Amino acid sequence: MSSETTKRRIPVKRWIVLALILIGVYTAFLGPTFLRPVSPAVVLPGENTGLAIGSFQITNTLLATLIGDLALIICALIAWSFTRSGKLVPEGFYGFFEFLIEFLWNAAEGAAGNKWARRIFPWTATIFLLVFSVNMTKLVPGFESIGRLEAAHGSVKGYAPVKLFSIGELGVYSLDAGKLQPSAKKEEAKAEAKPAEAGHATAELCKSCEVIPFLRGAPTDLNFTFALAAITVALIQVFGLWALGAGYLTKFFNFRTMFTVPMFGVIDFAVGLLELVSEFAKILSFGFRLFGNIFAGALLISILGALTAVVVPSALYGLEVFVGVIQAYVFSMLALVFISQATVSHHGGEEHGEGHH
Repeated sequence: MSSETTKRRIPVKRWIVLALILIGVYTAFLGPTFLRPVSPAVVLPGENTGLAIGSFQITNTLLATLIGDLALIICALIAWSFTRSGKLVPEGFYGFFEFLIEFLWNAAEGAAGNKWARRIFPWTATIFLLVFSVNMTKLVPGFESIGRLEAAHGSVKGYAPVKLFSIGELGVYSLDAGKLQPSAKKEEAKAEAKPAEAGHATAELCKSCEVIPFLRGAPTDLNFTFALAAITVALIQVFGLWALGAGYLTKFFNFRTMFTVPMFGVIDFAVGLLELVSEFAKILSFGFRLFGNIFAGALLISILGALTAVVVPSALYGLEVFVGVIQAYVFSMLALVFISQATVSHHGGEEHGEGHH
């Protein structure tokens, strides 16, 4: 009897997913226009959220980075609590976390050897986990879609705001996809912003509005990717000096044969300068690679979401998860390889300090 009941059990989860898809199709194509998705405004730099610490403005990408950091800290605490539980067999989240750490350790040991892997691994693993975390958190619903309204200006066209409801003095609005409005001029946008400062409703703030999201994926801001790239390149130099001492600088300023064999000495010196330029080029390579891939993915989801709304963006989310993992892996592995190479002498000698043993 129980087996027959099990066989006839209604697959509730499937019906819930189907109901959500039907609701999405209705709101996107058949429902009121203020529930339909609007075309995204493409902006490169992070936008101000309205939050500030003194004169320091907090951007939506900085806020997203802090959320990614918080997610990492929570994951680390969960893993730490498991180690304190006394369980010998990893399972669930901790099993995945242990597999990930072991995978990263094996990669570090294979590239740098056991001695330097112990020193390099904490840095490259942190880089991977940070990039992975911010890439995953940007896929959470609400990122790049919930924010404050601002008057559209310049070449960006806006939409008419529609008030949904109020929470105290806070008005909750949606943009009407069926009412595309020409953007206001810069002077008009400033004039429209004044009533908001006096506490007037947002509907009086702008007739042609765009959404400034509270949260936006950190890698879609060049400030994040280039800051991480600069830190990574700085780590390469630090480990190079740590391993080879002052001799590491001969990689860039090679005067060894300048006076003994002048012709080859000039060539060696020129090659060293090219090496120096290539180190700075790594910042551009690291920064633009991560930014380009993640920004393109976010833009693709936004555009297709405005056009199709349901099925295609859902499939793209799976692709974005894959791209986010791959980009985190590529960034950390390149950092690992470059740091490992910096610890090896370019003149065939041993590492600094080991040649005396």
